[in-house]
Amino acid sequence: MATERKIFGLSILCLVVQAAVCLQVSIPQKNYEYARGDNITIPCKYTPKKLVNNMVVVTWTAKSINPDEPDTIVLTSYSSPSTVDVTETYVGRASIEEDIPTGKANLRLLSIGLQDNMDFECHVSIPGDVTGVLAATARLIVLVAPSLPLCKIQGSAEYGQNINLTCVSAEGSPTPTYSWQRRDVSNIPRPQDGRTTDKNGLLSLFNVSTETSGYYICTSANKIRSATCNVTLSVMPPSMNLGYTAGIAGAVVAAIILLIVIICCCRRRNKNKGQEDYEMGAPEAEFSDKEPQEGRGEEVRSVEPPRNAERRNEREYDRRSDYDDRRSEFDDRRSDYDDRRSDYNGRRSDYDDRRNDIDDRRSNYTDRRSDNNTDRRDRYDDRRDRDYKDSGHDDRYDEPYDDRPPRVPANKPVRKD
Repeated sequence: MATERKIFGLSILCLVVQAAVCLQVSIPQKNYEYARGDNITIPCKYTPKKLVNNMVVVTWTAKSINPDEPDTIVLTSYSSPSTVDVTETYVGRASIEEDIPTGKANLRLLSIGLQDNMDFECHVSIPGDVTGVLAATARLIVLVAPSLPLCKIQGSAEYGQNINLTCVSAEGSPTPTYSWQRRDVSNIPRPQDGRTTDKNGLLSLFNVSTETSGYYICTSANKIRSATCNVTLSVMPPSMNLGYTAGIAGAVVAAIILLIVIICCCRRRNKNKGQEDYEMGAPEAEFSDKEPQEGRGEEVRSVEPPRNAERRNEREYDRRSDYDDRRSEFDDRRSDYDDRRSDYNGRRSDYDDRRNDIDDRRSNYTDRRSDNNTDRRDRYDDRRDRDYKDSGHDDRYDEPYDDRPPRVPANKPVRKD
């Protein structure tokens, strides 16, 4: 125990001696956190061996966190003569706040961004003072709130399948952490299945079922704030997936269309069949809704056979034989109508006798008409001769009028023979 105390005391003594006789460069903090877009200052202080020195060179270097990327010099400041060289990448953004007597060499950066997430080193070089701590390093952390994450479902949400739910924010610094929450259809939180794994925004679900269905909420968060997204998971039987349902719907539609086509074809075929039967000489009564009326002496007329008999096939001849058999039934009915016709013939003789009586009466009217016409014509002839002679007309007009028929008065009705 005593030996350890001696070693510790000697170490402190060496450090004090070294600090008194060597250059010391330091940065107060190891990490500096600022929000994106801020203007920041990383402090750097150095203590030379000699308090007064006219030649000091300060260099700020940006070291990438990724070891594969090279370091970049931000700027270099010379005290004699007073000059500052700024690297092209940082022109307009980087400057130095320097005070040699107090050992101040602060780095000033404007409008920082994610590209400034690096380690910044302050290195001081003084001629004749090459021992001690010549450089100090601090990490700059640019804070960026997570962007709105994107949630997706990978795999087929069917019974017994394994699926993944993914959640990713395009940006965020520090790197966001992700967590998933599960809620049922009633929006009540439910614990995850024991077989479920959640790592870096990837939620793996195994052997899913109806109980797996619900709302899944992903939260992406870092030191600045958090953002969320959600996805609805509906686990269905294999027969209820969209593709299968669409196939069933298509088959049903096709079946309906086919049924409509068949019905239309059958109707058209029946119509054509009726037309063919009519052309083949089917009895008119078979195509008529009216039944033969008794007592009117109507005869059932058979349709004449078509002219193009040579085009008939055997099937048409078979149908015609059926119609011939039916025609025999109509022949039997015709005998009934013939018997009734004899009754009408007997009545016709009565009408003929009455017609003779009418002819006898007509002869009487004819005799009277002849008498009346003769007497009247003589009267008109005498009256015409007297009128023309009294009016002083020439005799030359008498001959034509002697042969002409007498004039008929305008008000005399037209005779009907």
